[in-house]
Amino acid sequence: MAVSMRLSRGGSKKRPYYRIVIADARSPRDGSFIEKIGTYNPLLAKDDEKRVVLDGERAKHWLSVGAQPTDRVARFLDAAGIKERAARNNPNKAEPGEKAKERAEERAEKAKAAEEAAAEAAAAPAEVTEAEEVIAAEVEAATEEATPEAEQVAEATAEETPPAEA
Repeated sequence: MAVSMRLSRGGSKKRPYYRIVIADARSPRDGSFIEKIGTYNPLLAKDDEKRVVLDGERAKHWLSVGAQPTDRVARFLDAAGIKERAARNNPNKAEPGEKAKERAEERAEKAKAAEEAAAEAAAAPAEVTEAEEVIAAEVEAATEEATPEAEQVAEATAEETPPAEA
Protein backbone atom coordinates (compact mmCIF):
# COMPACT_ATOMS: atom_id res chain seq x y z
CA MET A 1 0.00 0.00 0.00
CA ALA A 2 1.41 3.44 -1.03
CA VAL A 3 1.34 5.84 1.89
CA SER A 4 1.63 9.61 1.56
CA MET A 5 2.05 12.52 3.94
CA ARG A 6 -0.28 15.21 2.76
CA LEU A 7 -2.64 18.00 3.75
CA SER A 8 -6.32 17.39 4.41
CA ARG A 9 -8.43 20.55 4.17
CA GLY A 10 -10.81 21.63 6.85
CA GLY A 11 -12.28 24.94 7.91
CA SER A 12 -15.05 26.94 6.33
CA LYS A 13 -15.30 28.73 3.02
CA LYS A 14 -12.37 31.15 2.51
CA ARG A 15 -11.01 30.19 5.97
CA PRO A 16 -8.76 27.18 5.25
CA TYR A 17 -7.30 25.00 7.95
CA TYR A 18 -5.27 21.91 7.14
CA ARG A 19 -4.38 18.72 9.00
CA ILE A 20 -1.09 17.06 8.13
CA VAL A 21 -2.08 13.43 7.78
CA ILE A 22 -0.71 10.03 6.83
CA ALA A 23 -3.12 8.49 4.32
CA ASP A 24 -3.39 5.85 1.66
CA ALA A 25 -2.40 7.50 -1.66
CA ARG A 26 -5.61 6.21 -3.24
CA SER A 27 -7.97 7.78 -0.68
CA PRO A 28 -9.57 11.19 -1.40
CA ARG A 29 -7.95 14.39 -0.14
CA ASP A 30 -10.36 14.96 2.73
CA GLY A 31 -11.26 11.28 3.15
CA SER A 32 -10.12 8.71 5.64
CA PHE A 33 -6.55 8.80 6.92
CA ILE A 34 -4.29 6.59 9.00
CA GLU A 35 -2.89 9.13 11.43
CA LYS A 36 -2.88 12.89 12.04
CA ILE A 37 0.66 14.15 12.70
CA GLY A 38 0.14 17.92 12.69
CA THR A 39 -1.76 21.00 11.56
CA TYR A 40 -1.21 23.97 9.23
CA ASN A 41 -3.08 27.27 9.49
CA PRO A 42 -2.22 29.53 6.51
CA LEU A 43 -4.19 32.44 7.97
CA LEU A 44 -1.65 32.97 10.75
CA ALA A 45 1.45 35.14 10.28
CA LYS A 46 4.46 33.43 8.75
CA ASP A 47 6.52 33.90 11.88
CA ASP A 48 3.79 32.55 14.18
CA GLU A 49 4.82 29.29 15.89
CA LYS A 50 1.28 27.89 15.69
CA ARG A 51 1.14 28.24 11.90
CA VAL A 52 2.68 24.78 11.45
CA VAL A 53 2.45 22.27 14.31
CA LEU A 54 4.16 18.97 13.53
CA ASP A 55 4.92 15.84 15.56
CA GLY A 56 8.53 15.27 14.50
CA GLU A 57 8.91 11.77 15.94
CA ARG A 58 5.86 10.39 14.13
CA ALA A 59 6.96 12.13 10.89
CA LYS A 60 10.40 10.45 11.14
CA HIS A 61 8.71 7.10 11.78
CA TRP A 62 6.46 7.38 8.74
CA LEU A 63 9.35 8.53 6.54
CA SER A 64 11.35 5.49 7.64
CA VAL A 65 8.41 3.25 6.75
CA GLY A 66 8.29 4.77 3.26
CA ALA A 67 5.64 7.49 3.32
CA GLN A 68 6.09 10.01 0.51
CA PRO A 69 5.48 13.66 1.47
CA THR A 70 3.81 16.08 -0.93
CA ASP A 71 5.69 19.23 -1.94
CA ARG A 72 4.06 21.40 0.74
CA VAL A 73 4.57 18.85 3.51
CA ALA A 74 8.19 18.38 2.36
CA ARG A 75 8.68 22.13 2.89
CA PHE A 76 7.34 21.82 6.42
CA LEU A 77 9.62 18.85 7.12
CA ASP A 78 12.61 20.76 5.76
CA ALA A 79 11.80 23.80 7.92
CA ALA A 80 11.54 21.51 10.97
CA GLY A 81 14.89 19.87 10.10
CA ILE A 82 13.38 16.40 9.71
CA LYS A 83 14.00 15.75 6.02
CA GLU A 84 16.27 17.65 3.64
CA ARG A 85 14.43 18.94 0.60
CA ALA A 86 16.33 19.46 -2.64
CA ALA A 87 16.01 22.97 -4.01
CA ARG A 88 14.05 23.16 -7.21
CA ASN A 89 15.32 25.06 -10.21
CA ASN A 90 13.16 26.06 -13.14
CA PRO A 91 15.13 28.53 -15.28
CA ASN A 92 12.27 28.82 -17.79
CA LYS A 93 9.70 29.83 -15.18
CA ALA A 94 9.78 33.56 -15.91
CA GLU A 95 10.26 33.18 -19.66
CA PRO A 96 7.18 34.21 -21.64
CA GLY A 97 5.36 31.75 -23.89
CA GLU A 98 5.50 31.58 -27.68
CA LYS A 99 2.49 33.82 -28.31
CA ALA A 100 3.77 36.46 -25.90
CA LYS A 101 7.14 36.41 -27.68
CA GLU A 102 5.38 36.85 -31.05
CA ARG A 103 3.38 39.81 -29.70
CA ALA A 104 6.56 41.38 -28.35
CA GLU A 105 8.26 40.97 -31.76
CA GLU A 106 5.26 42.57 -33.49
CA ARG A 107 5.36 45.51 -31.06
CA ALA A 108 9.09 45.90 -31.70
CA GLU A 109 8.51 45.90 -35.48
CA LYS A 110 5.75 48.50 -35.16
CA ALA A 111 7.95 50.68 -32.97
CA LYS A 112 10.80 50.38 -35.47
CA ALA A 113 8.47 51.32 -38.34
CA ALA A 114 7.18 54.30 -36.35
CA GLU A 115 10.76 55.45 -35.68
CA GLU A 116 11.62 55.16 -39.38
CA ALA A 117 8.49 57.11 -40.32
CA ALA A 118 9.41 59.80 -37.80
CA ALA A 119 12.93 59.96 -39.24
CA GLU A 120 11.53 60.28 -42.76
CA ALA A 121 9.14 62.98 -41.58
CA ALA A 122 12.02 64.84 -39.99
CA ALA A 123 13.99 64.66 -43.25
CA ALA A 124 10.95 65.41 -45.42
CA PRO A 125 10.37 69.04 -44.31
CA ALA A 126 13.79 70.04 -45.70
CA GLU A 127 12.81 68.56 -49.06
CA VAL A 128 9.39 70.18 -48.88
CA THR A 129 10.86 73.60 -48.22
CA GLU A 130 13.10 73.28 -51.28
CA ALA A 131 10.08 72.26 -53.34
CA GLU A 132 8.06 75.15 -51.89
CA GLU A 133 10.83 77.59 -52.79
CA VAL A 134 10.83 76.33 -56.39
CA ILE A 135 7.03 76.62 -56.59
CA ALA A 136 7.09 80.09 -55.01
CA ALA A 137 9.69 81.23 -57.56
CA GLU A 138 7.53 79.89 -60.40
CA VAL A 139 4.44 81.62 -59.00
CA GLU A 140 6.33 84.93 -58.73
CA ALA A 141 7.58 84.60 -62.29
CA ALA A 142 4.09 83.85 -63.51
CA THR A 143 2.62 86.84 -61.68
CA GLU A 144 5.31 89.15 -63.06
CA GLU A 145 4.57 87.99 -66.59
CA ALA A 146 0.83 88.27 -66.07
CA THR A 147 1.00 91.70 -64.47
CA PRO A 148 0.82 93.77 -67.73
CA GLU A 149 -2.14 91.76 -68.94
CA ALA A 150 -3.82 92.00 -65.54
CA GLU A 151 -3.32 95.76 -65.57
CA GLN A 152 -4.88 96.05 -69.03
CA VAL A 153 -7.87 93.96 -67.95
CA ALA A 154 -8.25 96.04 -64.78
CA GLU A 155 -8.12 99.31 -66.80
CA ALA A 156 -10.71 98.04 -69.28
CA THR A 157 -13.13 97.04 -66.57
CA ALA A 158 -12.61 100.37 -64.80
CA GLU A 159 -13.47 102.30 -68.02
CA GLU A 160 -16.64 100.35 -68.67
CA THR A 161 -18.08 100.77 -65.20
CA PRO A 162 -19.03 104.34 -64.34
CA PRO A 163 -18.31 105.47 -60.84
CA ALA A 164 -21.24 105.14 -58.45
CA GLU A 165 -22.81 108.47 -57.56
CA ALA A 166 -23.97 108.98 -54.10
